Amino acid sequence: MRLAVTPTFSERHPERYIEIAQRAEQLGYHSIWSGEAYGSDAIVPLAAVATHTQRLQLGTGIMQMAARTPAMTAMTAATLDALSGGRVLLGLGVSGPQVVEGWHGRPYTPPAATTREYVAVVRQILRREGPVEFHGSVIDVPYTREDALGLGKPLKLGLHPRPGIPIYLAAIGPRNVRLATEIADGFLPILWSPTGWQRVFGEALAGADLTRFDVAASVRVVVGDDIEACRDAVRPFLALYIGGMGSQDRNFYNDLARRLGYEAAAVKVQDLYLTGNVRDAAAAIPDALIDDVALVGPSGRIADRLEAWKASPVTTLNVLSNRPDDLELIAKICA
Repeated sequence: MRLAVTPTFSERHPERYIEIAQRAEQLGYHSIWSGEAYGSDAIVPLAAVATHTQRLQLGTGIMQMAARTPAMTAMTAATLDALSGGRVLLGLGVSGPQVVEGWHGRPYTPPAATTREYVAVVRQILRREGPVEFHGSVIDVPYTREDALGLGKPLKLGLHPRPGIPIYLAAIGPRNVRLATEIADGFLPILWSPTGWQRVFGEALAGADLTRFDVAASVRVVVGDDIEACRDAVRPFLALYIGGMGSQDRNFYNDLARRLGYEAAAVKVQDLYLTGNVRDAAAAIPDALIDDVALVGPSGRIADRLEAWKASPVTTLNVLSNRPDDLELIAKICA
């Protein structure tokens, strides 16, 4: 099981992102991942890391499809890959309707069709076998629909990229996980349960070849002697995703928590969060859920609970932490 890290980028202390990356590389971590919602973007922090590291793989976790055309994504990935000496891992995701329509001002198109077509066009661009042409239900390149000027022509990427840049997909629902095993090199599950994954993802992953398909699961790690304080450090993170990352009717993370067996808690947390009671929503996160999807508490407890993660299909453990001590403990346990 390889190790990865996803630090949180802060404009107040941007140097800490670089420091975490350098420490992760020293500890033998495989990759660093950078996400985006409606704050920092996924690429610029990785470009900075590329100039301060030599071996650490650079993963976008994730670049939002609605934010960029497939061509822009391919151009960006090819550029960073060239500058970093071939270290890019291209993580993509459709995001949710609130961000797509509310932030990017784009229509929320069918997720499965969007993902399939987007990945197909990105791969076509990176293979550079000829001018790009793709006419699907969502993506049309060159653009030929009713409002087109008719002046577009197929173009070919001007760079000569590494054609095998790995593509990862952020997938939560069984249908999208199955799609990831079909068209991607890995997927990026969040709220992974080492004891409940079979119930949630088992059927979708049944046909995956885990010698080539990377299950890069995220885990929040908080090391400390006071287990309740460690759990409290995780509660706001889980409350945000389960309660606030979506509307009452469409929140993929809330749906996932329900499928993991925490339906009553998921309903309560969402109701509290969406009515502005954010602290109460965090307090309503059950201890059992935290222990299920995170690694918290004294080092010995984390070492014991990490065994279940090692026994699951996780091939890359993506540590969500900004604390070097957390990274060091996980590296020591997994050595």
